[in-house]
Amino acid sequence: MSQEYNQSKALWAITKASFIAIFSNPMSIVFSLLFPIIFILIFGAFGNSGISTQQIAIRPGSDTINRVFDSLKSNRFVRITRYADTMEMHNDLVRGKLTGIIDIVRQSDSSGKQKYRIDVQSSSASGNSLFLFLQSLENLTLKMEMTGNANRDQQYVIKPEIIEGQKYRQIDFILPGQIGFSILFATLFGVAFTFYSLREQLVLKRFYASPVNRINILVGIGTSRLFFQIVNVIVLILFGYFFLHFRLQHGMLTFIEMLVLSVIMLFLLMGVGLIFSSIVKTDASIPLVINLFGFPQMLLSGTFFPVTVFPQWMQDICYFLPLTQFNNAMRKISFDGLHLLDTWEEIGILAIWIIVIYSILSKVIRWE
Repeated sequence: MSQEYNQSKALWAITKASFIAIFSNPMSIVFSLLFPIIFILIFGAFGNSGISTQQIAIRPGSDTINRVFDSLKSNRFVRITRYADTMEMHNDLVRGKLTGIIDIVRQSDSSGKQKYRIDVQSSSASGNSLFLFLQSLENLTLKMEMTGNANRDQQYVIKPEIIEGQKYRQIDFILPGQIGFSILFATLFGVAFTFYSLREQLVLKRFYASPVNRINILVGIGTSRLFFQIVNVIVLILFGYFFLHFRLQHGMLTFIEMLVLSVIMLFLLMGVGLIFSSIVKTDASIPLVINLFGFPQMLLSGTFFPVTVFPQWMQDICYFLPLTQFNNAMRKISFDGLHLLDTWEEIGILAIWIIVIYSILSKVIRWE
């Protein structure tokens, strides 16, 4: 008599094998578990319930030995920025980089009681951040007047002044970030898949066996990718300029400098793409390593929102990311009207990244 087939054992075997297959594929673990954890950490770290930190400067000669200044210094919503150059401070105010400039003046009334006049100079470029700061400052001074002041005398007088600023529109922030976003993923995916495909199809091996110099092979692949991405950058800038009134402070000169900066970033990312194509075992792993490198930068580098929404320790991490430096330099050139030489700090950090990346590439690159 034949034994009846055990369906329960078959079901268990299939389930077990399928479960093992899921964990044998790292992509499923990364996209279902690791990326959500990364997003939770990033968005969960939005400081101050999503409210950007207010950048405040103290005018030279201001009284800083008082309760108002001490309270502002310890306020997690306020960051006091020091300036050695008053002209630079004024320029940042006009451009909206500062919420305001504070001048605290100690005065005495007719009865000899100490009072403070708090002058707050801001510009129309600061937008709603000024009103948020003034509200916070008024609440702060009112609380101090209610504490230890039996007569409820007014000890603090706030006098705001708004000067004309350089209007900062959303497109002036978004478009440079989107250029960086486009360059980041298009270059990484394009270079990594192209070089991996050429190696797996033994095209590179044939080139390597021919008189063609290896450098020429890389230059040829890189030039085609460079040209394609530069065309994309040109289209994005022109589209933003003609249809969305994106600001180019010095016209054609600003446009050219943005293209030069894009070439520097493209050169950096081509090295990263070549590293990824050399270290992966299968083409299915390429999206994994690219996303591990690209997604945190996309979220942490000021692409969609300012990095000031993060706590200070995370801002310090964001600062060293190459896409952060690219986005900052692009905005300085396009909106602030600075030139390439004025963005030496950002370009210097990108140059360090390039040296490190191509040093690694020289050790790991595979031709077959």
